[in-house]
Amino acid sequence: MSDLSFSSVCNWLKFKHLVLIDTLGRTRNMHVAAQQMNLSQPAISKMLKEIENLLGFALFERQPRSMPPTALGEHVLRYAQIALNDARAFVEQISSLREGGHGHLKVGGIFAATAVALPEAILQIKQRWPLLSIEVVEQTSNHLMDMLEEKKLDLAVARFTEQSQQQRYDFQALAPEPFCIVVNSRHPLCTAAPASLQQLVEWPWILYPVGTPIRARMELAFAEAGVAMPRNTVDTISMQTFLQVLQRGPMIGMLPDAMVEPLLERGQLKTLDTPLRLVPQDYGILTRKGEPLVGAALEFAEILLANARLAKDLDG
Repeated sequence: MSDLSFSSVCNWLKFKHLVLIDTLGRTRNMHVAAQQMNLSQPAISKMLKEIENLLGFALFERQPRSMPPTALGEHVLRYAQIALNDARAFVEQISSLREGGHGHLKVGGIFAATAVALPEAILQIKQRWPLLSIEVVEQTSNHLMDMLEEKKLDLAVARFTEQSQQQRYDFQALAPEPFCIVVNSRHPLCTAAPASLQQLVEWPWILYPVGTPIRARMELAFAEAGVAMPRNTVDTISMQTFLQVLQRGPMIGMLPDAMVEPLLERGQLKTLDTPLRLVPQDYGILTRKGEPLVGAALEFAEILLANARLAKDLDG
């Protein structure tokens, strides 16, 4: 296509084209793609050539054993995946509403949010919309923002981890996320005299994995305190693993207050008073910039904000 424009794409691009691009992107094999789409390989090949002729460039390389996307093809493949995710969500919503349901809501949350903010809001919206189907994904902020961009989520409760993200997502703050350093109630440090930071780092620690935003903030906290990172560590983003290992062994962990508060109240975990500090950072509602929330997603966000205001008033 010599002149690629929005109107020309609207005139010829079909969902079957997007399905082909997505299927080839996943399989990287013409024969397998044809099988998955229940079409003949010549029909698949012809359709791909038509798309490439209309776009004016090759989408996939023709290699002997594989068909990886070209540099421009990567952009088209990403668009196809996002468009199909959006269409899939549309079909789920309409099907649910036609059958008398209240639609679908897909929400992502960081660990601090899934401990308190999300469960309370879910209970409230289910009272109003009993037949609303809700899917909750627990992940790191960066992963949740990727899912938002790919339209796999309606909204996320997370935090910015770098400045550039503010250009792509709208953010409404809910609450700060303070952290504490904890051990189980049988840990020798519970009865011993306060240990120095140097002594603390000689114990086994359980930490967020290298490369996660929280781990970067932890590494900064250790550096600012003038001590090296612990060498005897277990790294995980699984909260179940985090809490089970902490309760069963002589480990030290740094976790959000909201995550460990019930265990502290029951006496299963104890906080350690140390000069090691993570500056609390606000988490909040993240949405795709320029895409206002509607329906259940909007109501869910309003519940989260109302609960956050109420909690702030009670604390004040």
